[in-house]
Amino acid sequence: MEKIKLLHISETFVSGVYTYIKQICNYLENNDDFEVHIIYSADREETKIDHIPKDFSHNIILHEISMKREISPKNDFISIFNIRKEIKKINPDIIHLHSSKAGILGRIASYGLKSKVFYTPHGFSFLREDITKGKQNLFYFIEKYTQVFLPVQIVACGDQEYRISKKIDKNSKVILNGVNLNLFCNFNYEHAINKPLVIGTSGRISIQKNPKLFNNIAKEFPLLKFCWIGDGDLKSDLIEPNIYITGWKNYDEGIELLKTFDIFISTSLWEGLPFNILEAMALKKPIISNNIEGNLITVEQGVNGYLCNTIEEFKNSIELTSKKISEMGDASYKRVSELFNQEKNIKELINLYIKTYKN
Repeated sequence: MEKIKLLHISETFVSGVYTYIKQICNYLENNDDFEVHIIYSADREETKIDHIPKDFSHNIILHEISMKREISPKNDFISIFNIRKEIKKINPDIIHLHSSKAGILGRIASYGLKSKVFYTPHGFSFLREDITKGKQNLFYFIEKYTQVFLPVQIVACGDQEYRISKKIDKNSKVILNGVNLNLFCNFNYEHAINKPLVIGTSGRISIQKNPKLFNNIAKEFPLLKFCWIGDGDLKSDLIEPNIYITGWKNYDEGIELLKTFDIFISTSLWEGLPFNILEAMALKKPIISNNIEGNLITVEQGVNGYLCNTIEEFKNSIELTSKKISEMGDASYKRVSELFNQEKNIKELINLYIKTYKN
C-alpha cells in the first residue's frame, strides 16, 4: 500500500489542540503507512515556538502559515490562499482540521480537491462565554451552514461536543480524548498526602479558566495551599497569599508539579474535554470541577470527585474530598483507564483514516 498522506491544519497550536495533534503524530511517527504533515499558525501569543521542534519527530513535516483567531476578511483570504497553495503541493489523501477557525479556512482552501476531510472542533467557538450572545449566534450559524454547503466528516473529541455535533450533522462521530497511561507509569504518582493540602489547576490564566472563582475558593481556605501551573493575562486576579503561580513549564515539569497536588480543581466556564483533567486522573487525583457540560464525563459525583455550581458547593466538596483522597484518586484512575485510554482511542481514529482512504 502506498503511504497515506495525512495533513493536519490548525490555527491554534497551543493547549489541548496542540496535545491532541502531538499525540496522533507521536503515534504515527514510525508508521510506514503514513506520511504526516502539519499546517499550523504561530500567531497566538502563547504559542511555544521553541517547543515545536522538540515535540515533533523529524518524520513529521511542519508548514507554518499565518492564521488569525478573529474574523478578518483580508487576513482570512490570505490564509486561505496560502493554505490552498500548500495543500496542492502536499497533495494529501486525508486532511484533518482542528478548531473552529481552521475548520472554516481549511474547508474553503480544500474545496474541489481530492482530499477526504475530517474536522474536530475541540470546543465549538459558539460556546465561548467571553463573547456576546450575538457573536455566539453568528458562530453557530457559520458552523451550521458551512457544514451544509461544505460538508466534512465531523469527529468530536468529547461527549458534549458529540451531542452538539449531532445537531449540526447527524453523521458526526465521536472518538474521545485520551492519555497515554503507559507514559504515566514513568511518573511515580504515589505520594504522601500534604499537610496542609495542596489544591491546584493548570492552563492559561484567562477568562475561560475563570481565575476569579479560583481565587475566591482559595480565600475560603486560607490554611490550604493553592497552585496554578501556567501563566496568562489575568494572573492579577489571583491575589490571595496562599496561591502560588508557577509560570509556564514544559510537559514533564508540569506533570511533576501536578503529581504533588492532593486535589485537582477546574473552575473553567467552558471546555471541550480537557487534557489537564485527564492527566490529573491518570495521576490518581480526585477532581472537583465547575459543573459545565464539557467536564461531566470526567466526574462520577461523589466517587472520583464533585461537580459544583456555587462557591459553597466547592467549599463542601473540598471538605468531603479531603477525608477520602486516596479512595477517590483510585476511582479517577479507574475511570480514565476505562474511558480515556489514548492508545485505544487513537487506534480507532487511525482505523477511521484508513477506512476512509480505502473507500
